[in-house]
Amino acid sequence: MKIAVINGPNLNLLGVREPEIYGRESFEDYLDGLKARFPEIELTYYQSNIEGEMVDYIQKTGFEVDGIVLNPASYTHTSVAIGDAVAAVPAPVVEVHISNVHAREEFRKLSHVSAQVSGTITGLGLKGYELAILYLQSLKK
Repeated sequence: MKIAVINGPNLNLLGVREPEIYGRESFEDYLDGLKARFPEIELTYYQSNIEGEMVDYIQKTGFEVDGIVLNPASYTHTSVAIGDAVAAVPAPVVEVHISNVHAREEFRKLSHVSAQVSGTITGLGLKGYELAILYLQSLKK
């Protein structure tokens, strides 16, 4: 089974950016743990701060993998293009947010992605990625 993990803007700064919200662990360290937890799954990782690059990657990988774990970060609230890219690919997508976006600023409550995904996990920290992988894995059984 192949699952792509795709992170959006500023998530390359996990561990140093607003640790009171996002924690102190880098995503690369967390990803190493995910790969150890799921050795039977081929996990790939992509992060971009650029909306068009994310759209291109979703379009490309969404035809090659069995599922996508997507944290569009701040593009969640602004990018119709990312939502459209998710809708255009056959791979099931789970939207993940580290923080509880519904308990934050009002503008974060709008998602241009949620209506296009299989489900959304929000506010459970990095654990949300693991839960998304477990869900995608359950689809193949």
